[in-house]
Amino acid sequence: MPIISTSSMNNKKAYTAGTVYTGTDKLRHHAVLTTDGHIDALVPAIAVSEEYEVKSFGNQAIIAPAFVDLQLYGANNRLLSVYPDAQTVSDIVQYSKSGGAAWCLPTVATNTYEVIFKCIDAIRDYWQQGGKGALGLHVEGPWISMEKRGAHNPDWIFSPTLEQVEELIEYGRNVIKIITLAPEVCTPDILEYIQLQKIIVSAGHSNATYEQAIETFNTTGVATVTHLYNAMSPMQHRAPGLVGAVLDHPLVKAAIIPDGHHVDYAAIRIAKKILNERLFAITDAVTTTTEGYYKHQFAGDKYTSNGILSGSALTMHKAFINLVVYAGVKVDEALRMCSLHPARIIKHSDEIALLKNGYPASMVVLDKALNLVATIN
Repeated sequence: MPIISTSSMNNKKAYTAGTVYTGTDKLRHHAVLTTDGHIDALVPAIAVSEEYEVKSFGNQAIIAPAFVDLQLYGANNRLLSVYPDAQTVSDIVQYSKSGGAAWCLPTVATNTYEVIFKCIDAIRDYWQQGGKGALGLHVEGPWISMEKRGAHNPDWIFSPTLEQVEELIEYGRNVIKIITLAPEVCTPDILEYIQLQKIIVSAGHSNATYEQAIETFNTTGVATVTHLYNAMSPMQHRAPGLVGAVLDHPLVKAAIIPDGHHVDYAAIRIAKKILNERLFAITDAVTTTTEGYYKHQFAGDKYTSNGILSGSALTMHKAFINLVVYAGVKVDEALRMCSLHPARIIKHSDEIALLKNGYPASMVVLDKALNLVATIN
């Protein structure tokens, strides 16, 4: 699957397809006009002027905004926590692009501050070397529930003081974009402090009761949840838990892992009916790892660590396909679940997930069978 540069050779390019999804609208037989990698206009294909070099993908093809993955841990046998350097970040970005995600958020699971600091340094080094596509860092843990730790190392889990939170946030300023934590192990002033630093707090690996979760959502501003259903208090008829609180709340948004292992597709359909545009996809992808605590082993089409399901083998394109084929999500909405909805979660400009004049020309091209033909970036 080729990754096509929008600015190589002739700097004026026109990409045409039978269908163009802008992120909000569906256009038939249109062209995306670009100059130096930015969108000039969306026009009917027959109206493209001679100044543009035309790349036609055919009447059966689809052009749509590139995907955005907010949670993945490594690629090419390089887990970020084991190899916290710019090369690993580059490998993660390239893996993401190969699956249609021009934008991603490399993630480090519960670890020591020393390792998390090195992961922060890796993102900074990647940026300083001119690297693009990595939006920052997602820190998952270590302020999580021991009971809902999943594959996370229990030795590194703790309930932090405000001073300990400030230490991490200060070191990761402008790099950390999301922190996954269990709200019941953090005080309200900690939740408030993190969000004042313009970092998204996502509730996850949490054993919060329904009442605790609703209170958190209503009073602290926390409005996002990490991998719905997984590693959280389940919905039971006498104890609705964090899952029930998410499904019952009118504003909370939730990530989900559509690989068929982390969540049954029927459960995805149920959540989608209730949350609608507030449900978005992540890959939660890891890579084969033989070093460190998290020794991820490939098992069929998923990964395990220390005998526990620890990550997916998804790309965002595969996530998109699974949403359409197995969860029954319509194509246009599945595209948004993999692009526009996650882009809005991190309060990033919609320009990374909409095809609109002046925005970067970051796109995926799909054929009639929804196979990924190219990532344009």
